[in-house]
Amino acid sequence: MKFLSAILSPEPGSGTRNISRGYLALFATVIIWSLPSLFQFYLLRYYDVWAQNFYRYSVACIAIAPFVAFRVRRGGGPRLDLRAFALCLIPAVPNVVHQITQTIALFYIGPGVYAIFTRSSVIMTALLALIFFPEERHILRQWQFQVGTLLGLLGAIGVFWFQPGANTGHVALRGLLIAFIATTCWALYGVLVKRPSARLGSIRSFGLISFITSVMLFPLTCAFGNVATPVQVSWFVNLVLVVSAVTCITMAHVLYYVAIQEIGVALAQTLQLLCPLGAVALSGWIFGEHLTTAQLWSAAILLFGAFLAMRVKPVATTETAENL
Repeated sequence: MKFLSAILSPEPGSGTRNISRGYLALFATVIIWSLPSLFQFYLLRYYDVWAQNFYRYSVACIAIAPFVAFRVRRGGGPRLDLRAFALCLIPAVPNVVHQITQTIALFYIGPGVYAIFTRSSVIMTALLALIFFPEERHILRQWQFQVGTLLGLLGAIGVFWFQPGANTGHVALRGLLIAFIATTCWALYGVLVKRPSARLGSIRSFGLISFITSVMLFPLTCAFGNVATPVQVSWFVNLVLVVSAVTCITMAHVLYYVAIQEIGVALAQTLQLLCPLGAVALSGWIFGEHLTTAQLWSAAILLFGAFLAMRVKPVATTETAENL
């Protein structure tokens, strides 16, 4: 019931902070965001890349719809019109690319490794924010940002490169490139979503973006995937897909928004660096994925670099609040 109360809480600025609720929501998201790559890795046995992403986002869109309707009925917010649609269309494009490429990346690396690798998006988001918000470029002169960026990128490459059985040929390079594109598109989405989220609110913006994302994924699934997958797999597999969509996309989004309202973005994003630890532990237990010593050192370097970069992140970057 506390989660439901948090979901239905007023928009920012209309209430007082509740620290306990903020920490409850935050630690729930840390747990939930340890799971996405594991769900996707498991579903790849039954769902192709295109169908998996289309149905996960479609379920997430349906799950958030009642809360969007609740916000609209309450009134007092901006209308969901063509202007709002155009505003949400811009971040939806890199979101679609991210969803596809992150799933493809799991053909090359394990879910635990990807969970670590994707933490480099913190640094990439900051770099992209510097491009979109010129007033923040003084950040480039701070040593924490420079050292953090260098360590984070080196650690990200090391985590991928030192995985067991990796080849130094075109397959390894292709996998690294795909993972890099996925992480960069996620960072780009994180920057571009700031404007619609600020204008429409988190619930409305996510509802509209999830709808647009689903619509864009549908023709891709028809062209390259198998739309009929849900009727060709067991009910358990479909249940896993639904649970992954509702928890890792819809619920996590709303709970994280509650967390940043109550305890602030800086602390909320810092504690998100704990997510890869859960992902690695669960992936080792469920899928038998184990990191080499070189990968563990690379992961430590990456996370430390991300932490340093986050200490001086542009304000425009720290205001972004979505990780879908």
